[in-house]
Amino acid sequence: MTHLVQQLVIHGLTLEGQRFRPSDWAERLAGVMSQFRPSGSVGGHLTYSPYVVPVVLDGVRCVVVDQRLRELEPLAWKFICDFATDNKLQTSEKEVQIVNRRRP
Repeated sequence: MTHLVQQLVIHGLTLEGQRFRPSDWAERLAGVMSQFRPSGSVGGHLTYSPYVVPVVLDGVRCVVVDQRLRELEPLAWKFICDFATDNKLQTSEKEVQIVNRRRP
């Protein structure tokens, strides 16, 4: 079974094209958001939320935010969006297909 998920990508580049600092900003932001998880999921020590994940895209540090976070915790979504706006970071949106795999 598959379904489409909308994602917000916060790029580690300012609107002027400069790299955002500090260099570990994506991991820090994802760490702050690690408590927001789907109901029933268990987070271990030092794990990121599946809704807010640091990645490197085309050599640029980014944070990919699952838009389901908006429904789960609107204030967390606002925090993420305000972070991008306040720091004048480039953002984009994408839609990805998620495959649900059931374990036997």
